[in-house]
Amino acid sequence: MQPTDTANPDYYHRVVDCQWACPAHTDVPEYIRLIAQGQFTAAYLVNRESNVFPGILGRVCDRPCEPACRRGRVEAEPVAICRLKRVAADHRDDVRPYLPKAPAQKNGKRVACIGAGPASLTVANDLMPLGYEVTIFEKWHTPGGLMRTNIPSFRLPEQVLAEEIGYIVDLGVDLRLGSPVSSMKQLLATGEFDAVFVGSGAPKGKDLNLPGRKDPGAAAHIHIGIDWLESVAFGHVKNIGRRVLIIGVGNTAMDCCRSSLRLGADDVKVMARKPRGFFKASEWELEDAEAENVEIVVNHAPKSFVIEDGRLTGMLFDVMEYDLDANGRITAERVAGEKFFACDDVILAIGQENAFPWIENDLGIEFDQWHVPKVDQTTFQSTRPDVFFGGDAAFGPKNIIWAVAHGHQAAISVHKYCQDQDVTQRLPPTLNLSSRKMGLHEWAYKNDYNPLERRLMPHVDLKERFKKINIEVELGFTAEQAAAEVQRCLNCDVQTVFDARLCIECDACIDICPVDCLTMTPNGAEAELRQRLKAPSLRATQPLFVSAPLQHTARVMVKDEDVCVHCGLCAERCPTAAWDMQKSKIRIPYASDETTPCSTQPAQTRRTA
Repeated sequence: MQPTDTANPDYYHRVVDCQWACPAHTDVPEYIRLIAQGQFTAAYLVNRESNVFPGILGRVCDRPCEPACRRGRVEAEPVAICRLKRVAADHRDDVRPYLPKAPAQKNGKRVACIGAGPASLTVANDLMPLGYEVTIFEKWHTPGGLMRTNIPSFRLPEQVLAEEIGYIVDLGVDLRLGSPVSSMKQLLATGEFDAVFVGSGAPKGKDLNLPGRKDPGAAAHIHIGIDWLESVAFGHVKNIGRRVLIIGVGNTAMDCCRSSLRLGADDVKVMARKPRGFFKASEWELEDAEAENVEIVVNHAPKSFVIEDGRLTGMLFDVMEYDLDANGRITAERVAGEKFFACDDVILAIGQENAFPWIENDLGIEFDQWHVPKVDQTTFQSTRPDVFFGGDAAFGPKNIIWAVAHGHQAAISVHKYCQDQDVTQRLPPTLNLSSRKMGLHEWAYKNDYNPLERRLMPHVDLKERFKKINIEVELGFTAEQAAAEVQRCLNCDVQTVFDARLCIECDACIDICPVDCLTMTPNGAEAELRQRLKAPSLRATQPLFVSAPLQHTARVMVKDEDVCVHCGLCAERCPTAAWDMQKSKIRIPYASDETTPCSTQPAQTRRTA
């Protein structure tokens, strides 16, 4: 194998698994350390630089960081990364003095954003400080998009939404509420805008065309999940039948079943076509629903709606059986019978899709066979150069953190387009390494392994939470609980950096390594080299570190990054300082980092921490 190119920023970035897995690449270890020091405001600002909505995402993020967490390789549970994000938001001081400001003198460029969801708000957040005038068109009377209409208030309180959206709108955004865009052609024809960003989400819920669906007696009691949640959010729906069936088992289904309980239902069943291993809902969403006595029924495929005497009385399901292979994949399925479930209402939460009836076909904006826009996955530019897409509107339903990541990248493209620059020529991520060494055996970070188990999130008592629909169920960590949880972080951004020129091949680092992640061995092909590692190579998802040939024997130092826990013992033990512990700082470029001749503000004003 060739020596590892550690000058490539992606190498050390990938070692910080949580940050690498986050679509917005939030600097997770850094904000956790700040929380450990009681610097909640600074931790919030580190979060906000990348994810824009720390208080919101600290409650409802889909947490792609946590399955990637290195702590989960040491023991069963990862660090409670998402909940620590909320700690920073809950315990911070006023952050307004530290937020970006829009310059009084504008740059003459105007941008329209369609939909006031997380993607559009992120675009506005990034462009307003550069002197742009941003107008957001929103069909509802309040901003937030699906964050507001589809996430129940018992998970995401109104005041949290309003505050973090307000930070962006207060930059001077022209927010036009109750203003749906009914024609893209008309919007473009006005000539008012230099670029248009479409962040309208995936607003169309999927229906289930089964026998009985179109019966007049069923219509009022069969609901499309995202539309029903929207009606609940705006107070148009205030009750539901006693017995409710939820069809589908994604996160929307979990919100529907829990909302039903708060609107009067006392028998709520979630009907799943496949076994639990195939559920789309996050595990913690399932746990919260089951804690509220929602029954999840597996292996039942909907067959028909049952209508008796002109009203919906239940549904008929095929009982399914599946054969699975050794990897848990379905190899065969069959119907083993049928079963009737009585109900008063049915909520369909089987997915959602893009809908653009307001985008005409003769504008140069191309769509694929599923009516999804053809969008460049790097620039987010459509086939019409002045129109960009992001969030669910670009590639279909994902989650808020993906929408934020899209918004950051689209803002770069919009900025470069408006300045007549090539949108494909973008600054790459950069990396800075700085030693954490303070003395012979002293480091500027805590490297002790703490065996504490993951903190459990405290909840409102089960009897109390159903009294009102807007009682937030999760109470959040106290400062004391957070102080315990932060100690579980392994400081993955403090990297083990090796200098082959200093190594005397004494084996001291190998002897002291508690997880056997280091091996000194002759070089070879990767597949063969992995067979010679001191600890078994269980995952090849992270590349091996391979040093240059060592001076005395021409062997190589090999490190399995997948096994290392960043304890620093190798660097403490090394007599020649061939190993060092160095903090890596990944800098992800944003619109303010690109060349900005139009801006009256220095680019660094966006850097808030």
